Amino acid sequence: MDNPLVQLDPGLFFWTIFTFLILLGLLARFAWRPLLAALESRQATIRQSLDDADAARQQLEQAQQNAEATMRQARVEADTILSDTRSAAATLREQMRQEAQAEAQALVANAERQIQLERDRALAEVRREAVDVSLAIATKLIQRNITREDNEALIDDALKQVEARVAQ
Repeated sequence: MDNPLVQLDPGLFFWTIFTFLILLGLLARFAWRPLLAALESRQATIRQSLDDADAARQQLEQAQQNAEATMRQARVEADTILSDTRSAAATLREQMRQEAQAEAQALVANAERQIQLERDRALAEVRREAVDVSLAIATKLIQRNITREDNEALIDDALKQVEARVAQ
């Protein structure tokens, strides 16, 4: 059983350990330091990305809070504007109602004045007609010319009778 791979050879043992240590030194100097530096850089980048993501999340939360506050303020302003508009509409409606009522009262007053004028004119016309008719009747009845004083007395009596009838 003399297998050369299983036998202990102190020279081979020494050279194997020596080669291993040199290789370990070369790897430590040229491979592990850049590899560790790359890992640390990667870890710093990931940490920075996490910090940036957290900051972005906080900014988003702040923006949402601002948007909600703005929406609440807009709703309050809209309610205020709506309330003011309703109030203005009610005031305008009341003002228009009062103006229409004033115009209607003015029209009624004007119509009453016109009616009074027409009534006065009609009464004056009736008086003239009554005087003319009374004078004609009186002249025919008396068959004579009456004096001016008699004529005025007859006219006054006739007018009183006409006014009494019109007033009824």
